[in-house]
Amino acid sequence: MPRSARSFPVRLGLTLLLVALPMVACGEKHPTAIEAGETLKAHVLKLLEEVNAKNIQITDPGGKDVPCGKDGAKRTFAATGQDIAPERGASGLNELMISASKRVANYKLVSIGDPDDINDPMTVADESSGTSLILQSSINGQYAVRGETECLSRS
Repeated sequence: MPRSARSFPVRLGLTLLLVALPMVACGEKHPTAIEAGETLKAHVLKLLEEVNAKNIQITDPGGKDVPCGKDGAKRTFAATGQDIAPERGASGLNELMISASKRVANYKLVSIGDPDDINDPMTVADESSGTSLILQSSINGQYAVRGETECLSRS
């Protein structure tokens, strides 16, 4: 049997071991900033869909790396939409979005904020996707949500 034929199973075994070892050592795979940014965009738009928002306007299209940490990046995305009941109060809209966020992904409440202070919004985060949503409706009848990713690797 030629030498190259005998060593093929050994090479294959070593290759599989080298590929599998980092996956076991690292545990859960973290998304890149680009991947999390796309997820963030989808989550913001899905959240507004879940609360039946109309006339959705993208106020921050995102798509750009915001430098953070050592060679890391964050991504952002934001949108607004009109509620079907224009008289509904801003804090009520934020509470509706908190409930709806659980139907979008595994979002957990991080900060309840102060309903009467637009500078202290409610925040929810989904650890698995590396995203946070800041629920900041401040005008009756108008949903406002912005999001950001964690500081993640660029690639």
